[in-house]
Amino acid sequence: MEKTVCSIATAPAQKSLSCLLKKLRSSIILLLFALVFPCAVAYDPLDPTGNITIKWDVISWTPDGYVAMVTMNNYQMYRHIMSPGWTLGWAWAKKEVIWSMVGAQTTEQGDCSKFKGNIPHCCKKNPTVVDLLPGVPYNQQIANCCKGGVIAAWGQDPSAAVASFQVSVGLAGTSNKTVKLPKNFTLLGPGPGYTCGPAKTVPSTTFLTPDRRRKTQALMTWNVTCTYSQFLASKNPSCCVSLSSFYNNTITPCPKCACGCQNKKSLCR
Repeated sequence: MEKTVCSIATAPAQKSLSCLLKKLRSSIILLLFALVFPCAVAYDPLDPTGNITIKWDVISWTPDGYVAMVTMNNYQMYRHIMSPGWTLGWAWAKKEVIWSMVGAQTTEQGDCSKFKGNIPHCCKKNPTVVDLLPGVPYNQQIANCCKGGVIAAWGQDPSAAVASFQVSVGLAGTSNKTVKLPKNFTLLGPGPGYTCGPAKTVPSTTFLTPDRRRKTQALMTWNVTCTYSQFLASKNPSCCVSLSSFYNNTITPCPKCACGCQNKKSLCR
């Protein structure tokens, strides 16, 4: 970065103006770096430690799988998820199916033709889950569900920065050693921009009973962390600036693909 050096021989007024111009130039360069380069990192430059944490708590075993409480906490300070809301997806590690859900639903059932009698809620290898709308019957609700996928930012309203649903998973294994963690998590909220890491087993969550007099513990817990990137949300962000001199008779174009241009011949915005 260019250092601001002012000559003693310069007249006071000229000296002040020269220093001001050099400082202004340095500030502009720093601003351009802040606008252009953070686009490529996998977090929001306005909230670098913010994330959405998805937590799976296995609360009971079933004859062929488990029942889990899935909770999404929006730990972002400023970015909330507005209508049409979040969409959560993943890939099963084995041949799991979703027998039933409370507080959410999958967008497709998939091919369940091999099942007779009791048909699963979803048989897709890559299920996609969405929140229910407000006003659904009480027996389909669970705490922190049914808000149309809307989640407030933690810095705005911590009590509304959470969403939950319950899922009953079959063909999944019935112990900590036989259950395999889902893979390839995706989160849309409501557009692109989020990147999710792999599921990781963590210490089991501790819960209080309804009378708040006794602690219980999840049978198994894993977390998935999703972070926001402006670059993923918009492949061509408006962060490119022409630095042509005022006396130049032509406009110096922006560097090719400085803003992630899809078409190198396109003009930068």
